Amino acid sequence: MNEEERPAILVVDDTEANVDILVEALDTDYDVSVAIDGKGALESVGMNPPDLILLDIVMPEMDGYEVCNRLKSDTKTFDIPVIFLTAMTDLENKTKGFELGAVDYITKPFEILEVKARVNTHLTLKTAKEFLAKQNEILERKVQERTRELSATQDVTILSLASLAETRDNETGGHIRRTQHYIGLLAEHLKNHSTFWSFFEKDRTIDLLFKSAPLHDIGKVGVRDNILLKPGKLTPEEFDEMKKHTTYGRDALLKAEESLGSSSFLQLAREIAYTHHEKWDGSGYPEGVKGDKIPVSGRLMALADVYDALVSKRVYKPPMPHTKAVQIIEEGKGTQFDPNIVDAFLKVESRFKEIALTNADFDEEKAILTRSV
Repeated sequence: MNEEERPAILVVDDTEANVDILVEALDTDYDVSVAIDGKGALESVGMNPPDLILLDIVMPEMDGYEVCNRLKSDTKTFDIPVIFLTAMTDLENKTKGFELGAVDYITKPFEILEVKARVNTHLTLKTAKEFLAKQNEILERKVQERTRELSATQDVTILSLASLAETRDNETGGHIRRTQHYIGLLAEHLKNHSTFWSFFEKDRTIDLLFKSAPLHDIGKVGVRDNILLKPGKLTPEEFDEMKKHTTYGRDALLKAEESLGSSSFLQLAREIAYTHHEKWDGSGYPEGVKGDKIPVSGRLMALADVYDALVSKRVYKPPMPHTKAVQIIEEGKGTQFDPNIVDAFLKVESRFKEIALTNADFDEEKAILTRSV
């Protein structure tokens, strides 16, 4: 309803005297139109929906109950307030009207002051309801906008941290992209697995896993260059130092997480950074935890990271054929890797190969990936 217009009221009654009384009572303050039967009422509402309807119950062919039922069954008219006009005052008839969606009753013979008061009350309620609906729409838009802003902030934060890690690591940006897609693929395949229901019950878990994956090696920024960039095999002492990257990554992300609150999106990133070198049988690091004591996020990244290391070229080794990498991961089922995650990998391993080929850093990797041995 336009604020500059008078509220529109439709009077529906087959008795001319009743119509005259209502029009005279309301015409001064409202834009009143008239229908003398149910069919005419529906046609009038269809052409020009009023702000409120005064509806007689007892009419030939189509009574007021049927008219009200049709109005309330149509999404275009269900929110128009209907006040029944009736000489029937028994509880059963009133109850039926309210069940059909009417907001009130006015009994015949009419008391003009009562008619005006009830009409004014329900128009005021309708205006308030419409105002509240508009405010809710505005609030919902603001919530959606704020959610987009928070999501963008998360993405930028993760991207910035991942870029920092990439500048110190001798592995390439392709490794980051590939492991993102590997872990996302595994998560999608496992989200309905009974063992992982509780982990994936939150709507954004898979999205956050995908976005957090690039931070799995952020702790390498704390490892000395002569160890991080060494082309040959590390000594036991150097390897012990390299292992600390899991702790460095956890601590850095924990500080950021504490600043953002316990529900921070960085929780998964922290788990991944700290636990992706743990092994199912407890022989991994940094804590040597085993089985389902290892966070699901760390278990997923463990397989994704190892697969990519196997099929990628590194300064200390050539890439490996996909079939050989699959064999090694299958052999690690129940020892290095969660058996359920290995089973999921074996069902989607061809898609791992596609991801590796699409995001390969070197032609040599592409050539070897497609070899059978």
